[in-house]
Amino acid sequence: MSTEFKSHRQGSVKQITSHSNPIVKEIKGLVAQRKHRRESGLFVAEGLKLATDAMNAGWGVRYLAIGPEGRENKMALEAAAKAKARGALILEVNNAILSAITRRDNPQMVVGVYEQKTVPLSAVDPSHSKTWVCLDRVRDPGNLGTVIRTADAVGASGIILIGETTDPFAVEAVRATMGSLFHMPLVRCTSDAFLKFRETWPGPVVGTHLRGTKDYRQVDYREPVLLMMGNEQSGLTDDLADACTDLVKIPQEGQADSLNLAVATAVMLFEVRRNYLKL
Repeated sequence: MSTEFKSHRQGSVKQITSHSNPIVKEIKGLVAQRKHRRESGLFVAEGLKLATDAMNAGWGVRYLAIGPEGRENKMALEAAAKAKARGALILEVNNAILSAITRRDNPQMVVGVYEQKTVPLSAVDPSHSKTWVCLDRVRDPGNLGTVIRTADAVGASGIILIGETTDPFAVEAVRATMGSLFHMPLVRCTSDAFLKFRETWPGPVVGTHLRGTKDYRQVDYREPVLLMMGNEQSGLTDDLADACTDLVKIPQEGQADSLNLAVATAVMLFEVRRNYLKL
């Protein structure tokens, strides 16, 4: 927590016009540096929708920066009032500061700083699970955010991040989730911890892999399911592939040698959840 934040009463309002303000510098650091996000346990999410989603889902809010347009918007003012009531410091800023914080020429009217939230692997209960998406060393934050959004759309139970993955709280990942980050439980674990956990999993463990011999549409996806998706370049590690009950392929006809990770995961998720999705 910054000394600037400590010097102001929580649940108060502060006007900021200087780019050199310590709070502005702190928020910019959260956008730019994974180390700063990791050490502080905070992250930045842009937009009124995400601010509303975060508070409705009970996520802790530290700061809420609101620009001139937001100060004339009823819903934005309501979000600011809720954040203030929960102890957040409300920052009244100009568009130039919003642009500097978000590194966007046309920033959202509201930018929030929230407390990170993950759940331990031990909290994943097969008896209360549908489908968990297990991502091995995913590298691209846009891919990760899109997977989180798709998992939310199909009613998956959550996301398990295995090994050294990109930061789910990076601003690019958060943007791509379109608010689904606040609804999808996130687990982080090592490969060894996951393999030990997998030993007690009662349902199918299905992974896409070059060794796959089954069409992805020909598997019995009885719940609970672990859906394994590998690194963008190298796919699943051998250990993780060997832990699958089924290795599958998504048929292709054109010249592309593979699908984008987020696209492939979406194809798989809609098939896994096909019998449970209702029109």
